[in-house]
Amino acid sequence: MTPLDRMLAEHEITRLITQFALLNDSADWAAVAATFTENATFVRPAGGDPIKGRAAIHESFASRPPRKSCHLITNVIVDVISAEEATARCTLLLYPAPAGEAVAGSPALIGGFRDRLVRTTEGWRFAERVGFLDLKVTLP
Repeated sequence: MTPLDRMLAEHEITRLITQFALLNDSADWAAVAATFTENATFVRPAGGDPIKGRAAIHESFASRPPRKSCHLITNVIVDVISAEEATARCTLLLYPAPAGEAVAGSPALIGGFRDRLVRTTEGWRFAERVGFLDLKVTLP
């Protein structure tokens, strides 16, 4: 893998991580699910049992009560293992609000994701995405 190939993979994966957050905020659950491989595993930052498979991941998002959210993703670090495999981690700041509201509720949540990614015919996809929470920030 050339340095240019490595940089391109890092860019594509960073874009996928950001795209996941934007699609989540727009409630485009089919597109969110499409960021995963068919047999991926997903663990929400709030915890719970792992969700296995793209179809189950889609259903888990689609079945949630409506809400408005803003996911801010920072500190993205991608480690390219090979032309077909990578890991990544990032920091997440989430501002949730009830559906139809324009004022974020409290608390804001700080955590992140630890990811294992693979290159597919569709591009880079999450094979495993494990979320975690570090802090709850109470808004004034």
